[in-house]
Amino acid sequence: MEFKDIYAIQDETEQVQKTYELFNEDTRLSHGQAARVEFLTTVHYIEKYLKPGASILDVGAGTGAYSFYFSRMGYPVSALELADNNIRVFRQKLTPEDNIDLRQGNALDLSHYGDESFDAVLLFGPLYHLHRVEDRLQCIREAKRVCKPDGMIFFAFISNDMVILTEFSYRPDYFLSGDYDKETFKLEDFPFVFHTVDDCRALLRSGGVEILKEVASDGVSELLAEKINAMDEDNFVQYLRYHFYICEKPELLGMSNHLLFIGRKGTEHESHC
Repeated sequence: MEFKDIYAIQDETEQVQKTYELFNEDTRLSHGQAARVEFLTTVHYIEKYLKPGASILDVGAGTGAYSFYFSRMGYPVSALELADNNIRVFRQKLTPEDNIDLRQGNALDLSHYGDESFDAVLLFGPLYHLHRVEDRLQCIREAKRVCKPDGMIFFAFISNDMVILTEFSYRPDYFLSGDYDKETFKLEDFPFVFHTVDDCRALLRSGGVEILKEVASDGVSELLAEKINAMDEDNFVQYLRYHFYICEKPELLGMSNHLLFIGRKGTEHESHC
């Protein structure tokens, strides 16, 4: 099966299963210095908000990059993942020392977890795959329900506007042949769902999230991957310092393949997404 074959699949759960049979999630955040920028940035911001002993729910945990990191830093972690292939890889990496409660399930139904159970809820995957706005809002609603009143929720999105440039770097004819609306520049939401910065804001506000931070989590790192991967350690450290210097600047926010939004519970509003 190839990505194009997933078009014919109508069931979203099956789409996710097939996507992660083809897509190697386990190496996505670690296969080079450029790929590590998203992970390092996300961890940097999560750690700003964690108190000692904070409980973490990692929804859409993939193969466990964040779950393992925070568990091995001493935090109790619960992890939920939908895709069979990701679950299999995650379980292979688990050791008896890992304080992780791993379960297979859907981000739309967190009923296994009690109300106000977690200090931090991570949604680093579900909003890449939910095509209907009602489902995205249900996902947010569930994350809010299981988050403590003073807890934090971290949301990841794939940025519509930067992905166009990234695709162009791989395909010189992309501007004429690419899968996007040639008038509005909206990408086709396949196999992932893409959001502009304004889309992210509107969705979270509709879902009753008070947005505290907006971060360009990997910036131009994929676009410049060859140069970044060739850096020695000292140059890479300085590049990261530059990335952290610009990653919250409003004028550069959309120029990132991935976006990190940090928020807490607010009041749900009527959706205008």
